[in-house]
Amino acid sequence: MKIDEIVDARKKVIKEDGAWDILKEAETLHVGRGKKTVVFTPDAKSKEDILKMSLGRTGNLRAPTLRVGKVLYVGYNDDMYRELIG
Repeated sequence: MKIDEIVDARKKVIKEDGAWDILKEAETLHVGRGKKTVVFTPDAKSKEDILKMSLGRTGNLRAPTLRVGKVLYVGYNDDMYRELIG
């Protein structure tokens, strides 16, 4: 797998509007939180739920965030990344 870009979340903060600009472009969005993974198909109706799951306590896009083609993975969950890696 080739990595095109790495962004340090401590140096480049992505707040709600910027996060939605990234998240809404995905065909599928996987959000990992603890032992739970939620899968979304981003659209205007699900925006509030997606942002609630994808933003941390500070209002920043949660890290890690990984884009693989048109699929986004936000946050961390062992099973979610195990499935991705295969």
